[in-house]
Amino acid sequence: MSLWQRLLKRLQAMPLASYAYAEHRTNRFRLNSLKGFVSLFLVGTILSVTLAACSGGTGSNSSTEAPTASPVAATKDNVQLTLVSFAVTKAAHEAIIPKFVEQWKKDHNQTVTFKQSYGGSGSQTRAVIDGLEADVVHLALAGDTSKIEKAGLIQPGWEKEVPNNGIVSKSVAALVTRSGNPKGIKNWEDLAKDGVKLITANPKTSGVAKWNFLALWDSVIKTGGDEAKATEFVTKVYKNVPILPKDAREATDTFAKQGQGDVLINYENEVILAQQKGEKVEYVVPDVNISIDNPIAVVDKNVDKHQTREVAEGFVKYLYSPEAQQEFVKLGFRPVDETIAQTKEVTDKFPKVKTLGTVADLGGWEAIDKKFFADGGVFDKIQAQK
Repeated sequence: MSLWQRLLKRLQAMPLASYAYAEHRTNRFRLNSLKGFVSLFLVGTILSVTLAACSGGTGSNSSTEAPTASPVAATKDNVQLTLVSFAVTKAAHEAIIPKFVEQWKKDHNQTVTFKQSYGGSGSQTRAVIDGLEADVVHLALAGDTSKIEKAGLIQPGWEKEVPNNGIVSKSVAALVTRSGNPKGIKNWEDLAKDGVKLITANPKTSGVAKWNFLALWDSVIKTGGDEAKATEFVTKVYKNVPILPKDAREATDTFAKQGQGDVLINYENEVILAQQKGEKVEYVVPDVNISIDNPIAVVDKNVDKHQTREVAEGFVKYLYSPEAQQEFVKLGFRPVDETIAQTKEVTDKFPKVKTLGTVADLGGWEAIDKKFFADGGVFDKIQAQK
């Protein structure tokens, strides 16, 4: 048996832990013959194959609502995006994503798959900051996106890189009542009446709930009341709140499936979606309301890590397209595209709001969070009085 044949046989019988020692011994051979060269070549080849086999690896292109921390990086033929969004956008994204995937494949000859996660906007924001490696975030309020920016994951000025200051979908607050509206709910003031039980989510975990709180507060300010009157009114309303679900979806289930409460504050788009599914839902859109604006952003640190920036930016851009905005409208969101907003379909679909407040009216999200929702803020003080 020749030298290289004996060496090969010994390597095949050796445990993996002994390969490193074998390689060290092999390096002592002098390359003074073809057999010596072949010996070294075989050692290197066997070690490479063996180590590769032991290291292994797994991958998946399927969508899920619980994305892993390290999505698959982009390749020429395949790219995977992780989308993290707030609960009530799920139906819209499930309609829009296939259209984007088809268009991207046509334009770039590249297959895009998505991992998706939906939940309360506040909870989703914390998850991203804590390590959920979202490529794109679509959240209930710009304040949540700003928190991700402050954590160093999104570059400052993100809202200037896309249309409409980063706002890609919007809605208003609606009051959902029981069949026949037995409590006679017509406006915000009715929510403070004795005997009325209100269901709304927790603003500590839900972006929807923050909007609900601000709509209540602003309804007083916009009709001539001062902050003392607003505090008094909102305190009365929250005394009528028996439970604070964690997000809009759970609040809806509490009201609709569990039968709790006389009235539910929710996004107008959620109510419209429920009706489209055949549910008999009665609701009122108060004519003094607040513009519920939802931002979209690319998470810069993660897309650079995953090498997914091009497709992530492409997806965000697509959400502003007439095709995507039409899908938002179909599922109850008011369009950010003014051309679409003026169409008969939209004006017939959405009740006109007489007085529409904005976050800017209340000082912006940084001031709002500090004043109302930070520990010890207005909301905590109101809860302490229940």
